[in-house]
Amino acid sequence: MKFLDLAKVYIRSGSGGAGAVSFRREKFIEYGGPDGGDGGRGGDVVAEAVEGLNTLIDFRYQQHFFARNGQHGMGRQRTGAGGDDIVLKVPVGTEILDEDEETVIADLTEPGQRVVLARGGNGGFGNLHFKTSTNRAPRNANPGQDGVERTIWLRLKLIADAGLVGLPNAGKSTFLAATSNARPKIADYPFTTLHPNLGVVGIDGREFVIADIPGLIEGASEGRGIGDRFLGHIERCATLLHLIDATSENVVEDAETVLTELAAYSEILMDKPRVTALNKIDAVDEETLAERKAALEEALGTKVLLMSGVTKQGVPEVLRALWSDIAPSRATPSEDEGKWQP
Repeated sequence: MKFLDLAKVYIRSGSGGAGAVSFRREKFIEYGGPDGGDGGRGGDVVAEAVEGLNTLIDFRYQQHFFARNGQHGMGRQRTGAGGDDIVLKVPVGTEILDEDEETVIADLTEPGQRVVLARGGNGGFGNLHFKTSTNRAPRNANPGQDGVERTIWLRLKLIADAGLVGLPNAGKSTFLAATSNARPKIADYPFTTLHPNLGVVGIDGREFVIADIPGLIEGASEGRGIGDRFLGHIERCATLLHLIDATSENVVEDAETVLTELAAYSEILMDKPRVTALNKIDAVDEETLAERKAALEEALGTKVLLMSGVTKQGVPEVLRALWSDIAPSRATPSEDEGKWQP
């Protein structure tokens, strides 16, 4: 299945049915009076977050969604049937934006969450509705209300507990493959990862989800490379894992490049807890590794962990560090919390 995280959709709710102008005609009934029914209500356009979806690919093949119109009213005080709603089933984590791609209409982060995007028009009143003591035989009725037509954008942001960031070929996909059942593409050239991958990892009997996104390069926030297209997928993460290639000659420069691009994209990403790790330590001698680790810790002002995604050396320590940042977001209030205490 192809991955698609942005789709443009055209929607229109149903128009209401017109009211009827009708009079009762029945044998032996001299003054039948008006009996025109009201029109039915038009259908709504609704978006619903469902489980089991992780892409918006369905909206590439169908972009127009129109709800049904309400039926017209009829004689004998019969109200027209309402139009059927149309439901857009989207993955959990989908943001719905207005046509300007900036105004957020809704953010569907829970399974089963629904939002009405366009309400159907009300049905018109039949002539029975206009009967009064002075107007015993009205011959007018209302037309139905028109439906709402609008253009929206669907933008998917994957739900994950931790996000992997780093330059191309920093070993992010290798780390994901070594710690989960995910099988991302791995090769010795840049931009092997072309779309985000999710993997469920476990440590000490606990499980959490990691998202791997394409690597960032200098100028990514200005549109260079493809990594900036997918930074939105890690905005929901509780923590970030910053992987740095230990075989690089300029590990400090590599680390600062990624942090600069994160800051240029959004302050939200820079404010998140972050675990920094030197990867591929199996390919570097101990003396060089010690020098590069010390240089990183001095430049970044944070502890740097050592690991190898291939040999899995140091991987458990990295996973435990990630879990320590994720655990607070998993905490649930105790039953006694919020209760009155004497």
